[in-house]
Amino acid sequence: RPRALMPLDLVNMLSWWQWLILAAAPPAIIALYFLKLKRRPLEVPSTYLWRRSIEDLHVNTIWQRLRRNLLLFLQLLLLLLIMLAVLRPGVKGARLVGNRFVFLIDNSASMQATDLGEPRLEAAKQAARETIERMQPGDVAMVVSFSEIAEVEQEFTSNRRQLIESVAQIAPSARATSLREAIKLASGLANPGRSANDDTDVQVAEPKPATLYIFSDGRFADPAARLGNLEPVYRPIGADAASNVGIAVLNVRRNESRPDQSQAFARLENYSQAVAEVALELWLDGEMIDAARFQIPPGESQGFQRDLGPVQAGRLRLAITKAEFLHEDGGRCDDQLAVDNEAWAAVRKNRPANLLLVTPGCEAIRLALTTELAGQLANVTIESPEVLDKDGDYARQAASGAYDLIIYDRCRPREMPHANTFFVGALPPISVRLPPDREAGEPEKVDLWRAGPEVAGPRIIDIDAAHPLTGWLDLDDVLIAKARPLEVPAGGTVLIDSHLGPLMAVAPRGGLEDLVLAFSFLEEETGDDGAVRRFAATNWPIRTSFPVFMLNLLHYFGGGQAGLDTLSVQPGRQVSLQSPAAGEPLQVIAPSGRKVALPVGDLGRASFGETDELGVYEVRSRGAAVDFFSVNLFDPAESNIAVRQQIQLGHVPVEGRTAGWQSARRELWKACLLAGLGILLLEWWVYSRRV
Repeated sequence: RPRALMPLDLVNMLSWWQWLILAAAPPAIIALYFLKLKRRPLEVPSTYLWRRSIEDLHVNTIWQRLRRNLLLFLQLLLLLLIMLAVLRPGVKGARLVGNRFVFLIDNSASMQATDLGEPRLEAAKQAARETIERMQPGDVAMVVSFSEIAEVEQEFTSNRRQLIESVAQIAPSARATSLREAIKLASGLANPGRSANDDTDVQVAEPKPATLYIFSDGRFADPAARLGNLEPVYRPIGADAASNVGIAVLNVRRNESRPDQSQAFARLENYSQAVAEVALELWLDGEMIDAARFQIPPGESQGFQRDLGPVQAGRLRLAITKAEFLHEDGGRCDDQLAVDNEAWAAVRKNRPANLLLVTPGCEAIRLALTTELAGQLANVTIESPEVLDKDGDYARQAASGAYDLIIYDRCRPREMPHANTFFVGALPPISVRLPPDREAGEPEKVDLWRAGPEVAGPRIIDIDAAHPLTGWLDLDDVLIAKARPLEVPAGGTVLIDSHLGPLMAVAPRGGLEDLVLAFSFLEEETGDDGAVRRFAATNWPIRTSFPVFMLNLLHYFGGGQAGLDTLSVQPGRQVSLQSPAAGEPLQVIAPSGRKVALPVGDLGRASFGETDELGVYEVRSRGAAVDFFSVNLFDPAESNIAVRQQIQLGHVPVEGRTAGWQSARRELWKACLLAGLGILLLEWWVYSRRV
């Protein structure tokens, strides 16, 4: 225990003969008080004037009883303290490494797990408080909370009370976890020139090393971080074996055979090593319409499907009312994470989307957009890339927001349109202006979307199954000849990742979104004879996942996202909304009842990012509900609450520690000498008063 009393530890600094000499000192001092002085006899007529001499004679009589004498006690105590100081007394305790600290506290969704008997976040805050209390006078520290984003709770200060108060104010969130932003922020603030908010903060004039304490359960992707002067210490928070079952997907789709009917689809995941007994309830507009009970084997999933009938709009809620885990030894335990036990879907009215395909010719995309179901979801127009260089209908309609989605196949426009976009084998022409740097000669503009060098045979290793664009996709059988892995801009989301880099990503642009695919479906080569030959660059168009993806594309981007059957985002993500009238402001009502006024641009589009609450959000215009959307966790990294005992920061593996400090010996010999000096002064004062 950090606060347990440690036994006294002594170190012998003298040899046996030196101790023999030192041990002879106390008897010598006592002998001085027994000493009888030899005096010459002298007769006097009276002894009155010699009373003091007679008293002194009695004192120095060697065999008389030793009287209590304060000076004797003080001298013996002084000698005892000197002997103790020579033994170098000390206590075995613990101390923090260094004198400058950065405390990173994880407050993501998985930190709400209760496998420790209390939320992990509370345990992390308690561990951080204990670490702060072990700081020495003069030490400085800062506190940062992190999930997907990082927030500075307290900048560098030596005031331990302020540090502890800032830790206590950290609140839980339902967001995913990313350590990259937290380390980037900590690295920047660990070595500032001057950064302070009040007079109590410590000013740092030059870069100095700092110890980075990470209080987390490790449920994040290992960042490619540069630690610089930061020395990492990882404190894993949580039990090694945790039990959780969560809702991974909830969606509503139109029945393909009966378009007037709707169906609800859900998938539950068992993230534990025990069989889970689950009770489930499905609610529509506050009325329970179905219930189910089933068992989910360890580490497996369970699907759930329900016909909703002719539902045109409504609020769907799926809830795990009970989850119990049956262990092999006969033990039982309850679900340990509640944040993923509920999911919501906002069923919305549908309208056909206006879609433009600009392509030099791609039969796979054309066929996917001209099916009967695609015709019900979108009005598709197909053009060749030549229209991008003309000042005709395309330029006017793209600038006015007439299209909900424009697909650019192996081409790109001179300017980005006022529409959602999907770039296939090309990059959006979006650049940002940088301040000029005359010495470095850097350009004033850089591309926001960039791609690396061309690579051969990238292998897909991960997809974002929670995103509506890539939900229900199985890409294990997809082969790719070549691609240029993407450099995703800030705020973007990687949807398809490979062992060589991201292959598909989506990023917000105002109230719109841009989707980019790092490879094309067809490639063209010009032979020596001048003939143009085409060949397939991937087998994706002939796999069953391709029409599913194209259907997701129409649902997600259709009608500027107003034509979705359901619109669901993860906490903290941006949502694009459409106003019924251009310039008419919107009002968003959160699940808690909080109301947010939302200004709308000239094209009637708006972007809403205050999506930290889970549940259904209502969008109003002129007091009437015009749209709904839902916010769900849907993150397997957060639902799988097993604690990682080791993390990787760049090329540095960091093993978890049970404590954030190291063993140390605290010397006490200086205190003994100071106490001896005080006793010596007291002895001198007593002697002076007597004299």
